[in-house]
Amino acid sequence: MLDIRHLSKVYPDGTKGLDDVTFSVAPGEFVVIIGLSGSGKSTLLRCINRLIEPSSGQVVLDGVDVTAAKPGALRAIRRDIGMIFQQFNLVKRSSVLTNVLTGRLGSVATLPSVLGIWSAADRATALANLELVGIAAKADSRADALSGGQQQRVGIARALMQNPKLILADEPVASLDPATSHTVLDYLRTLNTERGVTVLCSLHFLSLAREYGTRIIALKDGRLMFDGLPRDIDEARFKAIYGEDAVEVEIR
Repeated sequence: MLDIRHLSKVYPDGTKGLDDVTFSVAPGEFVVIIGLSGSGKSTLLRCINRLIEPSSGQVVLDGVDVTAAKPGALRAIRRDIGMIFQQFNLVKRSSVLTNVLTGRLGSVATLPSVLGIWSAADRATALANLELVGIAAKADSRADALSGGQQQRVGIARALMQNPKLILADEPVASLDPATSHTVLDYLRTLNTERGVTVLCSLHFLSLAREYGTRIIALKDGRLMFDGLPRDIDEARFKAIYGEDAVEVEIR
């Protein structure tokens, strides 16, 4: 489904965000990307849908070279890729329902969407997605009236409006408490197991990665350090990823 081929990103100041990263993702996987802050997790996810332009290498989705796509083709590709952000990226003063409907912006005419004119079918789908993540009762509430966990669920419902093949979740629980983190990740796992949506999710905590990931990819200084099953991260691999002085309990 997804092939990352020798992907590199060098920022203008010379920092290497990614350094010759190569791996493939099969349909239906739940891949968790781990690593310290600055290891390249967010850069990798944002290069996949070209929110950040790679410096070299290829991203190929279902046989289509994303990195070579022209603007019109890239817009079509992005319809198949849902994005969930760490800071939610909601329009705070708009209603929950309106925020979810914005997930359709890449698939509907610009003027009606700007005027807030949505089809009955889109509204019904938005309410169904809010029901799926357990906050349909908040549809008419302002987004900024919701808790952090509720706002992230709005973000998931918004991503579902694209009916995506692939969801990229960039540190989706970094600002949430442990109980809420599990709730949000449970929804992502439900989408993965029941709808067959492929998920790439970056996380700081190895314990969460082991619980939710069917596979783990680890980055350090932009380089791929590990690609395998969660149970295969032993003490030596752990220290290679997080440093010799790291203690596993510190990142749980």
